[in-house]
Amino acid sequence: MHREQQMQTIADQYTSAQKYSGIQWCVEAGGETLSSGASGYADAALRTAIPDNAIYRIYSMTKPIVSVLALMLMERGKLRLFDMLPQFDRRFAQMRVLTPNGDILPAMRPITVEDLLTHRSGLTYEFIHGCHIAQYYREAEIIGDSSRTLEEMAGVIAQQPLAFQPGSQWRYGVSTDVLAFVCQVAGGKPLADLLDEYIFTPLGMKDTAFSVAADDLHRLMPMYGVGDLRALPALDITPQTLEPMDITDMHPTDQPQTFQRGGHGLYSTLSDYCAFARMLLDGCDGDGKPILSRATHSMLQVNRLPPHQVPIKIGPGALPGYGWGLIGRVMLDPGQAVTLTGDGEFGWAGAASTHFWVDVKEQMMGVVMSQYLGATLPLADDMRTAAYQSLV
Repeated sequence: MHREQQMQTIADQYTSAQKYSGIQWCVEAGGETLSSGASGYADAALRTAIPDNAIYRIYSMTKPIVSVLALMLMERGKLRLFDMLPQFDRRFAQMRVLTPNGDILPAMRPITVEDLLTHRSGLTYEFIHGCHIAQYYREAEIIGDSSRTLEEMAGVIAQQPLAFQPGSQWRYGVSTDVLAFVCQVAGGKPLADLLDEYIFTPLGMKDTAFSVAADDLHRLMPMYGVGDLRALPALDITPQTLEPMDITDMHPTDQPQTFQRGGHGLYSTLSDYCAFARMLLDGCDGDGKPILSRATHSMLQVNRLPPHQVPIKIGPGALPGYGWGLIGRVMLDPGQAVTLTGDGEFGWAGAASTHFWVDVKEQMMGVVMSQYLGATLPLADDMRTAAYQSLV
């Protein structure tokens, strides 16, 4: 078997076993396509083909895009890492910390933009197991209410206690949603308009947005899985079966004026997200025009977490070897890694089985797309491992 065929083999194994319905991927190395393909179906039961330029809900792969927007605003003098959140929204001026033992303490300092970028703000998610303030997020439907505007969502977040003093811990959460609202204030335009102007139009990402046009709904991939972000990550690992899910209430296709988020919410395609990942190899668009300066591009790849906050951990499972930079995970120590990777490899993933990575040293980028919410099987790890073993 040719090394380049390994990704096809792995994808086919998953889809033929009906663990995932449809999978698409593209990996490039050294400016050449290493592997690109598709496996399975859009609808597993009806065996309908994956449509041309299929649209996916990318969930948390929204975060790196919004984080890059924040960096671009910094380059234009509209934002700084040390800016404090109350400068943009006074609702965050008097935050309180609820300790695990029930004490309520004033925040020792304001949340900064860097805290938001690095998930050290004290904010959380309602599905983080073991987080003592997650129940407040569930009751307030922080991510469950898609009818709120980004500004309204930020206001509800500001009413919740912090899980810890800003900067003292790393915890995955709604930090990027608040960052998105900060970008709106600093940029003077709605988030969607800023993303179009700064990133989507320059990179030709014509199918990436917070909604899907009615004429394009036939390209939207069906969703399978647990169906509710608040159920993730599952502690009781059950067999992964193709159960269709209707998630339109939480992830609407037709509310672009209200449903704009920083931590999730974008729809995209394999080709669009490849354009974004390709830009992260050197900070330039396809014509070599800089999107990010060389200094910013170098800066975003560097781990920002102190030793006691690594490896990063979401729920019960850690990501061995990984720290966190300004837009996502960063591999600090391949000697701790449990799957093939590279020193400095960075990227992120989405809750519905989307994943991307960028390895500047190898000049490699990869994107894997599927639609299974709350998957327990290691599709992304297996596909990335296959990509790295293909290198010669």
